[in-house]
Amino acid sequence: QVQLVESGGGSVPVGGSLNLSCAALGYIINGNCVAWFRQVPWNEREMVGRLYTGNGVAAYGDSVKGRFTISVDNTQNTAYLQMNNLKAEDTAIYYCATRAYGCSTDWRNYDYRGQGTQVTVSS
Repeated sequence: QVQLVESGGGSVPVGGSLNLSCAALGYIINGNCVAWFRQVPWNEREMVGRLYTGNGVAAYGDSVKGRFTISVDNTQNTAYLQMNNLKAEDTAIYYCATRAYGCSTDWRNYDYRGQGTQVTVSS
């Protein structure tokens, strides 16, 4: 049974940093795509960024570019989302997702998805 377990969320002040983790159980991230999405109530789920581990190519949403970085530790089979210079508008539930055969910008195209971790940025 495949599980993606996010952790590392919490409350931080504006300008702070957090490093979210996504541990994959029963699934090998290496060679596949890992993505992070976020959602606030009444809004659509927004792609934060994605990394295709097959070639190391990453892409990020305009709102987080230059502040967020996705990485993968293959020895731990865990993906990370390093978030720096956090803003109040980054407050959301963050989800990781994985997909074979390349990345997609659509959450529904991912094979496995986590349950989410809350990030709150206060001014």
